Amino acid sequence: MTAAATAAVAVAYAADAVVGEFPGRVHPVAAFGRAVAPLDREWTRPGVVGAAATVALPLVAAGVCWAVVAGPARLGDATLAQAATAVAAGTVLFSTTSLRMLLAVAGDVIDATETDLAVARERVRALVGRETDGLDAADLRSAAVESAAENLADGLVAPLSAFAVGAQVSLAVGAAAAGWVKAVNTMDSMLGYRSKPVGRASARLDDAVVWLPARATAALLAVAGRAPGSLARARRWADEPASPNSGWPMATLATVLGVRLRKPGAYDLVAGPALPTVTAARRGVRVVAVAGGLVGLLVGVVVWP
Repeated sequence: MTAAATAAVAVAYAADAVVGEFPGRVHPVAAFGRAVAPLDREWTRPGVVGAAATVALPLVAAGVCWAVVAGPARLGDATLAQAATAVAAGTVLFSTTSLRMLLAVAGDVIDATETDLAVARERVRALVGRETDGLDAADLRSAAVESAAENLADGLVAPLSAFAVGAQVSLAVGAAAAGWVKAVNTMDSMLGYRSKPVGRASARLDDAVVWLPARATAALLAVAGRAPGSLARARRWADEPASPNSGWPMATLATVLGVRLRKPGAYDLVAGPALPTVTAARRGVRVVAVAGGLVGLLVGVVVWP
């Protein structure tokens, strides 16, 4: 079954390269988001509600992913069953990971900083939750670069790593693990703000789940940027953001590029004298792309027989 696991990774990457994303109306993550949305209101006991939802909803998502992959395994013909299972697992992985869209949006923001700042401010909202109206061109490029690095950890490395671990048991378990991680991350992205007490449990769980993938992402970025020493230098700024995880990939990429990345009023990663130029920002997106390819290769090797 491990050969099928490698095939599943290949299917996911091929679908990402060709399709990019499921249409929004049928995207499984969007459907999960619609299930989470009713939690975003005032509660008498928000901590209890949030903790219960943080346990239950990701388990439901994992169960659905498990069922999608376990079903084809029951086909009578062994060869057909293995092929169908690999495709099903690859489809689950495709739905729980994202690379092409991340790179495209970041690239669009960077390009727009040269032509139309209003467009750049609008497009960057797909990557960041901060107020964008007052950002100038350099700050918009900084937001695109740092978000590409951070989202590489959340949106690709974390679910792929979970799949690699779970696939040692079975493809269905690997798919369930990837779905569980994506669900945890989605809940955090929707509810994990200080202003939303119901999201505290999901935020803490996401911090724990992404702790290792974030640091693995930093290492991948250092390798992709052909600057292995940048990982050690990034320690100086990795703790600047409030998140225990996002600082590692962001600081590493800043060090690789030799630039400053900042979120006004939140953190300032001064790994270089200036915010990224268009040239530096585009290189940053290329480094993220290479790192995204590397993690796919590594996971494919790990799950190979």
